[in-house]
Amino acid sequence: MKRAALLVLLLAFGIAGGAAAYALADSPPPPPPTTTDTASTDTSTTDTTPASTSTTPTPPAPPARRTRIAAGVTISGIHVGGLAYGPAYSAVAVEFRSLLTLTLGDKTITVSPWKLGAKPFIGPAVSRALRARAGTAVKLVVDVQRAQAVDYVDTLAARYDHAVADAHVALRALRPMVVPEIQGSTIQRSATVTAIVLALQQSRRDRLELPARVVSPQVTAASFGPIIVIRRDTKWLYLYDHSATAQTVSFVRRFEVATGQPVYPTPIGSFKIVVMERNPWWYPPPDAPWAKGATPIPPGPGNPLGTRWMGLTAPGVGIHGTPDPASLGYSASHGCIRMFIPSAEWLFAHVKVGTPVIIVPA
Repeated sequence: MKRAALLVLLLAFGIAGGAAAYALADSPPPPPPTTTDTASTDTSTTDTTPASTSTTPTPPAPPARRTRIAAGVTISGIHVGGLAYGPAYSAVAVEFRSLLTLTLGDKTITVSPWKLGAKPFIGPAVSRALRARAGTAVKLVVDVQRAQAVDYVDTLAARYDHAVADAHVALRALRPMVVPEIQGSTIQRSATVTAIVLALQQSRRDRLELPARVVSPQVTAASFGPIIVIRRDTKWLYLYDHSATAQTVSFVRRFEVATGQPVYPTPIGSFKIVVMERNPWWYPPPDAPWAKGATPIPPGPGNPLGTRWMGLTAPGVGIHGTPDPASLGYSASHGCIRMFIPSAEWLFAHVKVGTPVIIVPA
């Protein structure tokens, strides 16, 4: 009985100790001891502000696309300020289609930029203009096919490269006509192509003088006025007049004349009046057998030249009056062309030095 009571007592004691140990282990640990650092003077405080959430900032919304070009904006010098895309495109396109004007001496030539292989990039230029600030000068990019420009300049050279030629008088059915002068020119091809390409790329439409060697004629059609045609065999002198403004030759008057004897024929060909004298002296030709022993004759009634002398470029030959009107209509002179004295005076008043004289065997 005593052993059993002792066992029960021991068991009770063990259970009570385990419970006490369990209760000790579950209790919270004591707080750490508080210590004061008397040497520290740090007065900073801990930032107790709650941490903010970090996110990527939202960019501002892009400005609305401009629908009209700002004031004062130009595209290759063309004012497009205040215009929308479509009207601005049309304005630039119309201006670019303008013909290029080329000058070669006194000649003016116009040509389309398309024929020269020019391609403008108008759309991108207008888009840049829509984004440009007021007053901006926007460049129009132009692509030029140089090969096409070379071909065009070759055609110009084939057409306009000419040797210089003076205007002159020719006969058609015994009537005079003035053949116009030809300006001499040689186009400098490489320099011309470069000048044309540069003008297109810069969208210039001012007159472009082509690089060329130009030689001007010394005699122009405008310089012609009176023209004389002498029909030697039928003994008639015809006076014509060339109108510089109308570029026509009209008949004025005709006169009966005497021409050279068969042994002293009046020369055939084209000549000019080179000297004009009123009341001339007559001097015997030094090498003419028929004038051997003759002496000079002063102006007056017996002068064989009458009262007017119009000397030609044919040596010793001229048109003059004669005191022997009965010789008119015959081959009676020593090569000169004789006229009735009043007729010679009238003709003298209507011609000038340089007047063409064409003598034909008709």
